Amino acid sequence: MIAPNLPARCLTIAGSDSGGGAGIQGDLKTFTVLGAYGMTAITALTAQNTIGVTMIHEVPPAFVAEQIRVVVDDIGCDAAKTGMLANAAVVQEVARIWKDYPHIPLVVDPVMVSTTGARLLAEDAVSVLMNELLPLATIVTPNMPEAEILAGIPITDPQSAVEAANRIRALGATAVLLKGGDAQFDNMTVYDVFVSREFTRVLTSPRITTPHTHGSGCALAAAICVGLAQGLEPLQAVMKARQFVKSAINHAVPLGKGHASINHLAAQNF
Repeated sequence: MIAPNLPARCLTIAGSDSGGGAGIQGDLKTFTVLGAYGMTAITALTAQNTIGVTMIHEVPPAFVAEQIRVVVDDIGCDAAKTGMLANAAVVQEVARIWKDYPHIPLVVDPVMVSTTGARLLAEDAVSVLMNELLPLATIVTPNMPEAEILAGIPITDPQSAVEAANRIRALGATAVLLKGGDAQFDNMTVYDVFVSREFTRVLTSPRITTPHTHGSGCALAAAICVGLAQGLEPLQAVMKARQFVKSAINHAVPLGKGHASINHLAAQNF
């Protein structure tokens, strides 16, 4: 609950993107543009640009946990999100410490592989993520490839996307938003599937034809985090976040030689 006359306090637990488009940097831009006070717990350092990831330096799990503890216990936190968690030990440590804060909404973005193909979560960490962290989540936001891994089924159409989202929610999360931007079954329409314990919604929007979508998944989860911190229900937070990301994609500036970032700042008046 936000204290009177204070901004929503949002924590991102994620990796650093040296290119500035995703991860910690993208999350902080999203938090700021949407009026929240951003805090960080950095899980890994990546050397990356619009072309790809060249190196990853992982942060010790105990240090990740300490970053979380000191900011939450002092500054407070109205909602948090996770992004790149790198390995099983970090996932386990985040889940362990988050059990101390059951009242704080948590968005879990199960980042596994970058847009350029770099592995951002060790394979042996997937089961730990499923068994220990997802049950603590207010909402989980997998993309299509991540959802296929978590649900254990191929996604070939909107119906199988709904089934996958339901399977993931059955792992214990309060709600799931399965992001449809990576779907191969429709070139014109994006199908996002929202599933809670009470209902299912298939959210559609025209597909934006552009390669410049780096950071869109991080921004969506971060914007949902802000919505939850500001007191919105999960579906309300999702609807507002989708509009933010659409605006950020539409205003993307083609910086660099590869897949450029979305434009968080141009979306501030969405």
